[in-house]
Amino acid sequence: MSAKYIFVTGGVVSSLGKGLAAASIGCLLEARGIKINIMKFDPYLNVDPGTMSPFQHGEVFVTDDGAETDLDLGHYERFTHAKLTRDNNLTTGRIYEQIITKERRGDYLGKTVQVIPHVTNEIKNAMRRVAADCEVALVEIGGTVGDIESLPFLEAIRQMRQELGRENTCFVHMTLVPWIAAAQELKTKPTQHSVKEMLSIGIQPDILLCRSDRAVPREMRSKIAAFCNVEEAAVVIARDVPSIYEVPLNLAEQHVDTLALKYLRLETKPADLSKWQDIVYRAYNPTDEVSIGIVGKYVEYEDSYKSLKEALVHGALAHNLKLRVTWIEAEGLETRDEDGKRNKAYESQLAGFDGILVPGGFGKRGIEGMLNAIRYAREQKVPYFGICLGMQTACIEYARNVCGLKDANSGEFDPATPHRIIYKLRELTGVEEMGGTMRLGAWACVLEPDSLAHKAYGSTEISERHRHRYEFNREYEAVLTGGGLRLTGTTPDATYVEIVEIPGHPFFLGCQFHPEFKSKPLEPHPLFKDFIGASYKNGGERVREKGSAENIVVG
Repeated sequence: MSAKYIFVTGGVVSSLGKGLAAASIGCLLEARGIKINIMKFDPYLNVDPGTMSPFQHGEVFVTDDGAETDLDLGHYERFTHAKLTRDNNLTTGRIYEQIITKERRGDYLGKTVQVIPHVTNEIKNAMRRVAADCEVALVEIGGTVGDIESLPFLEAIRQMRQELGRENTCFVHMTLVPWIAAAQELKTKPTQHSVKEMLSIGIQPDILLCRSDRAVPREMRSKIAAFCNVEEAAVVIARDVPSIYEVPLNLAEQHVDTLALKYLRLETKPADLSKWQDIVYRAYNPTDEVSIGIVGKYVEYEDSYKSLKEALVHGALAHNLKLRVTWIEAEGLETRDEDGKRNKAYESQLAGFDGILVPGGFGKRGIEGMLNAIRYAREQKVPYFGICLGMQTACIEYARNVCGLKDANSGEFDPATPHRIIYKLRELTGVEEMGGTMRLGAWACVLEPDSLAHKAYGSTEISERHRHRYEFNREYEAVLTGGGLRLTGTTPDATYVEIVEIPGHPFFLGCQFHPEFKSKPLEPHPLFKDFIGASYKNGGERVREKGSAENIVVG
C-alpha cells in the first residue's frame, strides 16, 4: 500500500512555527505506532543553505549523508525517529538544477520545459521518493501562501490530492490570530484571508493551526470554522509555550492526530506520550539551574545556533536542571595586552558562568575574543566545550599560551602565520568554490581509553557529523602533546584529529564535529550531558568557596 500524505502550509506571516508543527504531528503519529517520514521544500533559489548567511537563514543542519539543509530538519530529527537524508530537503534551486541538467542531456526530447508539468512533476517525484518506505509522509512547504516562489509547490500538492484522492491526503494550514492592542481584541480576518488565498489556488485546508499568544474563545473558533469551511474541531489553537517540547502535548490535547487519521482513514492504537510528559514535567519543575556562556560570532540571531541551544537544554533536562544561556559576542571580548602586561578587561564578562562554550563558525571576526574566553576557562578551571571552530581556537590558544608559539594561528585567519596549527583540509587544496566543498556528514572516530569522551560515550568507536574546511595540523602534535594537550579522538586511519582534551581540568574538551546535530530531548547527547554535569558541579563548588571566603572575612 502506498503512503498517505499530510501537507503543512503557512499563511499571513513567516516564522509561525510550521517546522515545529510538522515535527510535532510526526511525533504524535509515531507515538501511535505509525512509520513516518518528513520533508521540507524551501522556495528560495539557493541550491542549499550551505552558503547562506546565518543571520538571514539561521543554522545549517547537516544530515548523516552530508546534506546541508534547513534548520527545520533539526526539529524533525529531535521530535521523530525519521532517518533524514538530502532527499528530505529540496529548494527551488536544487529542483531547477536537476531539470536544467536533464534538459541539457536531452531527457525531454526537445519538448518545451515549463513549470507545469516539468517543475511540478519533479516536486511530486521528490515527495514520492521520501514516501517510498513509510505509512505517512509529512511534507512542509516553506514560505507563505501568496508568495510567487511558493506557487509551484502549492500546485504540486494540489495535484497530489487530485491524483491520490481525499482519503490519502490531508492539508494542515498554519495561520496567525493576532491580538490588536489598540482594540483589545483578537482578529480572525488574517486567517480568513489566508484560507481564501489557498482556496483560490484549489486547496481546501482540512485542519487550521491558529497561532496566538493567548486563549481564543470558542465563539471565535466557531467563526473561523464557518468562514474557512472546516469543522470546528479542526480549528486548533497553537498557543505560545515556554518549552517547545510541550507542543506535541498541546496538539494531542486538541486531537490533531486523531483528526488527521480520521481524514486519512487510518486506525491505530492510542498514543503513548508518557516520555514527552516526563520531559515537559522536568522542564517546568527543575531542581536547580546551570548557567552557560556561549561565546560566538552570530549571537545576535539565536537561530544561528538552534541545534546547539536545544542540545544544551537536553543536557540540562538530563540532570533535571534549568538552563540559563548568555550569548556573548566574541568581538566584545577582544582586548590587547599593553606594554607586555596582560589586559584582563574581558574577564568580568566571563565571571560567574558555570561553563563556557565556543561553537562553530567561519572567518576571522571575533577570533581573538574567543581565544581570550578559552584562556580564561583553561586557567580558571571553568568547564569548557569547544565545537568545530571552538576546538580549533582551543588548539591555537594552547599553542600560544602554554607551548610558547606566540604567532600560532589558523591558515583561515592568517595565511602568513609561521605556526599554522590549523590548516586547510588536504583534499580541498586549490578548491575555491564555497558550496558543498567541506568535509560533510557522518565520519567514524576512535576514542582513547579513559578520556572524557570515552567516559561520556561508553565506547571507543563513534560516528558524528562534520561541517568544516580546516583541520588540526599533525606536524604540531608533538609540540602540543608535549605541553600537556591530549589528542583523544582521531579517524580510524589516524588522518584527522577529532577530539582534544586537557587532563587534570574539570572538563576541557574540543571536538571537530558537531555533536549538537544528533542530540534529542529523549536521547541527550553524551558530551552535552557530561558538559552540563561538570558545569553544574563547578557552579556548586564556586558557591561553596564564595561562602567559605565570606565566613572567613566575617570571622
